Amino acid sequence: MSSSSVSDGILSFATQYSIYTGCITFSFGVIVGFLPIVIASSFSVLAYRNVRRIVRRQLPIVRRKLDKQITAMVLIRVIAYVCLVSPYNIYRIYAVNFPTSRSVPMVYAVGRLLQTILLSINNINFVINFHIFVIFSSRFRRQVKFVLVKKCWQRWRYWCCPINNRIEPDNNIEARNSQMESDENL
Repeated sequence: MSSSSVSDGILSFATQYSIYTGCITFSFGVIVGFLPIVIASSFSVLAYRNVRRIVRRQLPIVRRKLDKQITAMVLIRVIAYVCLVSPYNIYRIYAVNFPTSRSVPMVYAVGRLLQTILLSINNINFVINFHIFVIFSSRFRRQVKFVLVKKCWQRWRYWCCPINNRIEPDNNIEARNSQMESDENL
């Protein structure tokens, strides 16, 4: 092998690697990372503007109250989404553009720890919906209470602790009479 073919191979690999990292940065940074944040934020602003417009219209008070409540839930949800997803997206873009080598174990370990912490915060995004809705919506709280207490608890109670309080007729009258006669003979 000549040194020119090796340098051409290295140059070709470097070019392909830079194209690859550019695609990864674009796909993760834009499509997976910030595009959903921008879309969610823009629709929450539209929902907020819609509720502001509903206040001026002549609608029943209950309908306006429910619309305000659902809009508050959407706004809080989007704020939580942005706060929980953005740090991991920023870290991933940084990690792709400035990779750390395994040859420096302390820096690599710190990077992996930071990635794990930010990924855990990112995964909270999938769990927090229920808690946000319970906190901000009285209607949702009532529905959760109904489902948990009336439906699930009743099923669990009947499944786990069956109460047999039924009165059943005793069809063995002859056996009982013969038992009573034997008891009288004693």
